[in-house]
Amino acid sequence: MTEQGIVAVLGAGMAGAAAARRLAEAGLRVHVFDKGRGVGGRMATRRVGAIQFDHGAQFMRARGAAFTAQMDGWVERGIVAPWAGSERYVGVPGMTEPVRDLLSNLPVATATTVLRLHREAARWRVEDASGTVHGPFDAVAVTFPAPQIMTLLESTGVMLPGLARASYAPCWSLMLSVETGPSDALFEPRTDSIALIACDSSKPGRPAGTRLTVHATPDWSRRHLEATRAAILAELVRAAGNHLGTELRPTHAEAHRWLYAQVETALQVPCLYDPALRLGAAGDWCLGARIEAAYDSGQALANALLADLDLPA
Repeated sequence: MTEQGIVAVLGAGMAGAAAARRLAEAGLRVHVFDKGRGVGGRMATRRVGAIQFDHGAQFMRARGAAFTAQMDGWVERGIVAPWAGSERYVGVPGMTEPVRDLLSNLPVATATTVLRLHREAARWRVEDASGTVHGPFDAVAVTFPAPQIMTLLESTGVMLPGLARASYAPCWSLMLSVETGPSDALFEPRTDSIALIACDSSKPGRPAGTRLTVHATPDWSRRHLEATRAAILAELVRAAGNHLGTELRPTHAEAHRWLYAQVETALQVPCLYDPALRLGAAGDWCLGARIEAAYDSGQALANALLADLDLPA
C-alpha cells in the first residue's frame, strides 16, 4: 500500500458518497467517478429552468443509530427537513443535497462512464468510455446497481460471489408541472399503473408552483419498458388524473425510465469485499430498498477496506 493510499470509488449515489466520505475521513485519498451529469444517483433532482422535480427517491427515513446521527446533523445544518409526516425527510432544496454534502471537497469526475478495470500487479487502473485510463489506485469500491457491477467485472475478468442474486424492479417516472392540482403531499394509490403520486412543490425549500412526480408500479413499468415516452406520458397523465379525480393539464411534462429503480431481492449482507484483490462492492442491493441501506452498505465497505489496510475503522 502506498503512503496514505488512493481509492477509486465508482458511483456517486448514497452508497458511493458514504464510502468516499468515510475513507477520506480516515486519511485515504479518494477519487469518485460517475456516469451522470451530477451526483446523487437515484436521489435525483431534475431542474428545467425555474422548475424542479425529485424524479427518483422521494424521501428517506432513519432507523439505525449511524444514519440517525447523520440525519440529525443534516437537519441541524438545513440540508434535510421533514416532509409529509415526522418520519419522512427530504433534501433541501433537492434530494441530491445529502449526497452533495458527503462528497464536498472530494474529487468527483461526473459524465464519466467506467467501462473496464485493469489489474496491474497489486494496483488498479480505471478506463472510461473515452479511452482515458485513470490511476493507479490501491483499491476499488464499486457502488453501481448489482447488474451493472456484474457487467463491469465480467469485462475485467474477476467476480464477487453473490452479485447475481440481487434483483431490481424498473420504474417509469413522470414529471408534471400543472396550473392546478392537489395540495396534499403524497398519494400511494397502488393501482395497476400508479404506485405513487408526490406533490413535489409541497416539499420544504422548493420553488413555487404545482409540480407532481408520478411513479408507475413495477409490473406496469416492466410491461411498458420499451414503450415510447409519448405513450408513457399519455397513459400516466390519464391514470394520475383519474386517481386524483381531476383532469391534469400539464404545462411541462416529461418521463424518465429507471431500469434499476428499486431493489426486489437484496443479499442481506453489508457489502462484498475481496481482500486479495482489494476490490469491493456496496449498495442498497446488499441490505434492502432504502436510502439508509445504501448509506450503511457504503460505510460497511469503507470499514472493510480500512480494516484490510490496518487503518482505524
